[in-house]
Amino acid sequence: MIVFLDKDFLLTTDFSRKLFHNHAAKMPIIDYHCHLSPKEIYENKKFNDLSQAWIGEGNIGDHYKWRLMRANGVPERYITGDAEPYEKFLKWAETIEKSVGNPLYEWTHLELRRYFGINTVLNRDTAFEIWEKSNKLLDSNEFKPRNLVKKFNVKVVCTTDDPVDDLHYHNLLSKEDVGFKVLPTFRPDNALNIEKKGFISYMDQLGDASGININDFDSIVLALKKRMDYFYEVGSVLSDHSLEQYTYIETTDAELDGIVKRALDGTGSISSTEVNKYKTALLKALMKIYRDKKVTMQLHIQAYRDLNVTMFNKIGPNTGFDAITDGSLAEDLGCLFASAEKSDSIPKTIVYSLNPNDWIPLITVLGSFQKDMVQKLQLGSAWWFNDTRTGMRNQLTAFAEVSLLPNFVGMLTDSRSFLSYPRHEYFRRVLCELLGEWAERGQIPSDEDQIGKIVEDISYNNAYRYFGFFDD
Repeated sequence: MIVFLDKDFLLTTDFSRKLFHNHAAKMPIIDYHCHLSPKEIYENKKFNDLSQAWIGEGNIGDHYKWRLMRANGVPERYITGDAEPYEKFLKWAETIEKSVGNPLYEWTHLELRRYFGINTVLNRDTAFEIWEKSNKLLDSNEFKPRNLVKKFNVKVVCTTDDPVDDLHYHNLLSKEDVGFKVLPTFRPDNALNIEKKGFISYMDQLGDASGININDFDSIVLALKKRMDYFYEVGSVLSDHSLEQYTYIETTDAELDGIVKRALDGTGSISSTEVNKYKTALLKALMKIYRDKKVTMQLHIQAYRDLNVTMFNKIGPNTGFDAITDGSLAEDLGCLFASAEKSDSIPKTIVYSLNPNDWIPLITVLGSFQKDMVQKLQLGSAWWFNDTRTGMRNQLTAFAEVSLLPNFVGMLTDSRSFLSYPRHEYFRRVLCELLGEWAERGQIPSDEDQIGKIVEDISYNNAYRYFGFFDD
């Protein structure tokens, strides 16, 4: 009889079960892209209750859950508002009853099992029992943030940080034996988004942080380089960009300075063409900085962010009002890489697209610039709305059919929650399920040593080698 979330769930063949239990399950985790708070890791305070740990407080929390709660008709006061913690949790329990088929149904119950040892199915009737048991556990030292990370044998956590951040908590953490590395990731979106409100004030902050008087394009690049140098000193080997929509357009130095001057002076509007000229030039400059530092560049593309402007104005970004866009980017990214290649300034690069229709075109674009090392440029894991069994299988299949899947650096959490590490287990089960099916059809050999090594590499070893977090 098949049992919900038993030890073999998703593992549909004997070979897939061998791959998971003998190989995937034992591997550590490198969480090379997440949104955990270094402050919370440093302070290591107990969570008040499961609602705070799982759903969040105010406009900081799990927007995956929030979207489903809204779809279930839950009023906003029970999501990001001022309702009591148990009331919010109860609304989530009512929502999870209806989420069968959504990965959050499996993730939620995996988290209950793996963290709290609770095998009860969450619904309105069981909510209070689960609330009481989990809160009792959360009151113990074992459930402080650092221990929640260590419980899953996590070796590295890479947070997401603005160039103007002083990295105070990263510096403090580096002086302690936390049990895992906590490293910053350089994310200069605010410097790229010349068209956004707040660009002028942000340039003031960047100038203060870098000690550079910003008055033209070159001074922006120099300020960012100085901040990247600082991030690198603190341990950063990754950058990240949210490149929602972008068109490759070249321009002259004089025109660039004119665009920057108008933006800094606030005199006159910046056209969409000028915005893309600026972004093209700055991306190329940053790519050279990353290449020289051996820093990996991540590009997250095709997100249609803050679509619900009314709610964005009320509660801010990253609160569950984003969507997938379907613009064409492969040709423009291809032009960007082709231009960077002329000066040998392409860094290690991972490109994530929210639109799965992009995956094969992107793999072919990236494949046109491979050199120097194993899978220097690669398609990122199934991201956000694609972070499902179907999405993961499709991404793995595309990677395998158009490039070399055994070189893939694997899964990340992309999460703000300390309770999200079972997602790595979920990914590994999907990987083993897929490889087991290929073996059963005779597409690959049923050689446990050979295919098991591939599973171990994708689960951990490839990320270990690719990013260079450790001195070997």
